[in-house]
Amino acid sequence: MTTEKIIIANLKCSGCATTIKNDLSKIKGVTDVSVDVENDAVNVSYEGQIREAIVEKLHDLGYPEATEKNGLLLQLKSYTSCMLGKIQNL
Repeated sequence: MTTEKIIIANLKCSGCATTIKNDLSKIKGVTDVSVDVENDAVNVSYEGQIREAIVEKLHDLGYPEATEKNGLLLQLKSYTSCMLGKIQNL
């Protein structure tokens, strides 16, 4: 099993964290997900060679790795993901 901290962009609040946790947990092989909003980090434990799938899902949600180019489209995606997470927290 691998446990990794992935530093991401556009992480703003608990709504973002909820969406990230819910969506990453659906990936086969992911065993644990926690989000550290203050440090813009996702801590994920997984089995197998699925890091690329995890990073791709984060990107699709609007939360690219901090080393990746972060354009307006990704920022807008992150706002949508954030709002969905806030609704799930109600």
